[in-house]
Amino acid sequence: MKFLCKKIWLPRLAFCTAALILSLCGTVRYYAASLPDHFYAESGRDVSVQTLLPVTVRRITDTAPPMQSAELRLFGMIPVKTASLTTFGPVSVYVGGQPFGIRMLMDGVMIVSLSGIAGADGSVCPAADAGLEIGDIILQVNGRPVSSNADLQNAVSESDGSAVRVTYRRGEQLHTAEIRPLYVPLSQRWQTGMWVRDSTAGIGTVTYFTHAANGMIAFAGLGHAVCDIDTGEQIPLGSGDVIAVSVNDIITGSAGKPGELRGKFNTAGRIGTLQANTDCGVFGLLDRLPQSQMLVPLGYRQDVTRGEALIYTTIDGTVPQAFTAEIEEIRSDDHSQRDLVIHVTDPALLRYAGGIVQGMSGSPILQNGRLVGAVTHVFVKDPTRGYGIFAENMFAQTAALAAAA
Repeated sequence: MKFLCKKIWLPRLAFCTAALILSLCGTVRYYAASLPDHFYAESGRDVSVQTLLPVTVRRITDTAPPMQSAELRLFGMIPVKTASLTTFGPVSVYVGGQPFGIRMLMDGVMIVSLSGIAGADGSVCPAADAGLEIGDIILQVNGRPVSSNADLQNAVSESDGSAVRVTYRRGEQLHTAEIRPLYVPLSQRWQTGMWVRDSTAGIGTVTYFTHAANGMIAFAGLGHAVCDIDTGEQIPLGSGDVIAVSVNDIITGSAGKPGELRGKFNTAGRIGTLQANTDCGVFGLLDRLPQSQMLVPLGYRQDVTRGEALIYTTIDGTVPQAFTAEIEEIRSDDHSQRDLVIHVTDPALLRYAGGIVQGMSGSPILQNGRLVGAVTHVFVKDPTRGYGIFAENMFAQTAALAAAA
C-alpha cells in the first residue's frame, strides 16, 4: 500500500514542482520585460517597486553616485534584472498649478504645408520636387540662418529664379537640397510652394518651481512637448517668453469633445524666459516666485500607489485649488508622458470643467504629501480620465539644465 501511494504522489509532486518552476520563470521573464531599466531615487532612501508580487531593489555599490546599479529581486530572492539607478539628494519643490502663457520662436522655420504652383507645365511644387516634406525644419538658405517667414521669403526673392541651397533638419538628421523657385505673376514673387511657421503661443499649467542660480526661479510645466498644431511635430525652441495669464473662461469637456481653459494674456506681463521644450514638458526661468507656495518633497515612481490623490489646477483667475482624484493605473515600463492613469472625482471640477480640459496640462499631482506627477493628456472619450507623467522625469530635466548652466 505504501509503495502504491509513493507511485501516485511522486509524479504529482514532480508535476506541481515543474509547474511552479515554469510559473516562476514566466513571472521573472514578465517582470524583466515590463519593469524599467532605469530608476530615480532619493539618496539614503530604500527603493521598492509597486507590483502585484513583491519586487525588491538592492543597490549595487560598484559605481559612484549619482549613477549606480541596482538588482531587482522577486520575493527578495530570485534575480529579475539589473537596472541603472540615478540618485538625487533630498529634493523639495514648490507646488505649481498656476496658468502661464508661452510665446515661442522656433529654431529655424517649420514646413506646415506644401502646395502646387500653376506654371506652363502644369501645377508643380519646387520644394516637394527637391525632396522636402511637411515637418522639416529649415535652418539656412544659401548659408544664411533662417529664423522667420520673412527671412525665408527674402532669401527666395533675392535668388531671382536661381536655385537656392537649403539646409534643413528632419528628425535628428541634417540634409541639404537645391530648390529652384518659380515666378508667380499674381503675387509678383518667386515662390517655392512651401508654407512655413516660425512661432507659436499658448497656455499651460506650471507643475513646480525650484530655486536656481543668480536668484532666479526655475519652473517646469505642461508635462509634454509643445508641438505644431498642423504637423504634430515637436517645435524646436529658438527663444521664448513666459507670459502672465489669468483664466477667464472654461469650455466644459464632454465625451468626444475635449474642453478648454481660456485665459487672458497680460501682454505687458513677461515674467520669465523659456530654456527648453522637451518630451517631458517646457522648462524655464522666472523673475520671482509666486506668493503662497507650498513646499513638498519630490516623489518617485516607487512612491506612487493606486488610490486617492490631489490635482492642483486653476479654473478661475490665477490662484490654484486642490481637487480630489484617483490614480487608477501605474505603468511600470517607460510610456513617456503616459505613466499614470488618473480619474477626476472632485464634484466641483467635474461640474465646472467636466474633468480634465486642454490647458490643464502640467497640473501637479500630489499623493501622500509628495509631488508624484503632472497631468498630460485627457481621454477624448472620457474627460473625467487622463494620463500623467512621473514628476521624477520632469525633475531630471530640471537637474540637467541646472548642471549645463
